[in-house]
Amino acid sequence: MVTLKEATSKADLKKFVKFPFSLYKDSPYWVPPIINDELESFDKTKNPAFKNAEARFFLAYKNNEIVGRIAAIANWIEINQQKVKKMRFGWFDFVDDTEVSETLLEKVQSIGLGHGLEFMEGPVGFSNLDKVGVLVEGFEALGTMITWYNHPYYQKHYERLGFVKEKEYMENRFPFSNAHPKFFVKANELVKRRYGVKALSYTKTKDVMAMADNMFDLFNETYSSLSSFVPITEVQKAYFKKKYISFINPEYIKFILDKNDRLIAFGIVMPSFSRALQKAKGKLFPTGIFHLLRAKKNSKDVIFYLIGVHPEYQNKGVTAVIFNEYYKTFSAKKIENCIRTPELEDNIAIKQIWKHFDPEIYKRRRTYRKDL
Repeated sequence: MVTLKEATSKADLKKFVKFPFSLYKDSPYWVPPIINDELESFDKTKNPAFKNAEARFFLAYKNNEIVGRIAAIANWIEINQQKVKKMRFGWFDFVDDTEVSETLLEKVQSIGLGHGLEFMEGPVGFSNLDKVGVLVEGFEALGTMITWYNHPYYQKHYERLGFVKEKEYMENRFPFSNAHPKFFVKANELVKRRYGVKALSYTKTKDVMAMADNMFDLFNETYSSLSSFVPITEVQKAYFKKKYISFINPEYIKFILDKNDRLIAFGIVMPSFSRALQKAKGKLFPTGIFHLLRAKKNSKDVIFYLIGVHPEYQNKGVTAVIFNEYYKTFSAKKIENCIRTPELEDNIAIKQIWKHFDPEIYKRRRTYRKDL
């Protein structure tokens, strides 16, 4: 028999965070989070997402052992302002036992019904900057710090329990050698002349921080038309600056300004921390921090996290200016491989941006939906 316990104490939340460490202890592809960072994400006093969302965390027990976990999330901006009556769920992990997965999902369903919602979708996080999707292809490829990894049996559980595919995401990669200058150098010069735009690159984090609020505003404008988009609020900006921007090499963040010095595009790339996080085993101290700092400085793999272009400048070749800047930076650092974050399968515009780099789709992931 499966029993559920809501994780409300710090001790239980730590069990919630640490459950995947046992579930994936033999996997060479799973990338563990930093335990304290994950706990902070679930702390209502520290994560500003809780100002506009409710989240409850549950552990499943069988024979006195933890066998699963799930987070049930209601985003009130999405529900009340955008009128999307969705119950979110994420951080969903379980042993290969349908009784376990069903019990956890039924709990989310009951919470959603209690809120008068219409459907549930997951796995997703609080916002668009959180992890998304259950892996359905690419199980034998190393994960990243910004995606969930899971066992192959997860998909069968969703479908056996009546869930249907809601969105599909692709993950692509390509060797840096595919980024031939002929695909963007001439276009970069043409776009600069035609529109009077210019690129900004920094080597100090404090200079990047000064641009961060404008960058998040542009992010909201750029992605507002995508399905399930929830805008970043003012209080979240400071949180994300601390959590993300300070963690990234400043020269890996590029800004494009128009002739009036208005920010009209940006790119965020981060070094791959996957191997470093595996070595850290969930802890920064005593040695984990050194693995991460070494990766930040020396990793030859990079992850394209976000590219944003103001709607007025989309389809005008501005990405060529961004790619030209990254080409100079990555050439100097002798980068070898470029990895892209999950992108919606039906996002034709993003496919066009990358088509010349001959990317390989090496993973697919999905969110699943069920009417309440």
